[in-house]
Amino acid sequence: MITGQQFKTLFPRAQDADGWATSMNEVFPTYEINTPKRIAAFLAQCGHESGGWTTFEENLNYSAQGLNGIFKKYFPTIESAQPYARKPEMIANKVYGGRMGNGPESSGDGWKYRGRGPIQLTGKDNYRAFAKDMFEDWENLFENPDWVTSDKDFALMSAIWFWNKNKLNVQADSGDIKLMTKKINGGYIGLEDRIHHYEDAIKLLT
Repeated sequence: MITGQQFKTLFPRAQDADGWATSMNEVFPTYEINTPKRIAAFLAQCGHESGGWTTFEENLNYSAQGLNGIFKKYFPTIESAQPYARKPEMIANKVYGGRMGNGPESSGDGWKYRGRGPIQLTGKDNYRAFAKDMFEDWENLFENPDWVTSDKDFALMSAIWFWNKNKLNVQADSGDIKLMTKKINGGYIGLEDRIHHYEDAIKLLT
């Protein structure tokens, strides 16, 4: 269990701490996120990914230089990136088109199924799997992915779905934040911040 006050202490910039705590306490037991280590790890990882539980939609507003640096596979030169600079919808369709179940760049799937939620659910296949696994009336969510941004409960459930699918309670039990970060991030970006959040949460919850 976590209280609204504890959540607010850990993430002071988050909105509606009481609401988040209430939602977590309702669903955590179902997915066995039910020990201080598991709760602390979940809060820490989502806290890092979402900028302290404040941002639940992927920021794709990149300059040409940024695109060339971060997405070099898709924008091998500054010149090739220039038409896409500061155009998030075009960037998403280019970078995510033709993979993760998305149609080609022209389909618009890359933008429609861009990263959302505390752990950035991304790609048509993942949205479909999440919706089917978690909700009986899954088609509505699948066709309206913006709900994962606008509705706190959908946002939280998307992160829990990812957590459960990747069996992250195992790393939480052993305190292996590094491996957990690798599973979530694909690398170790922000590892120190994640560890910092985890240690703060453990202290508070125990």
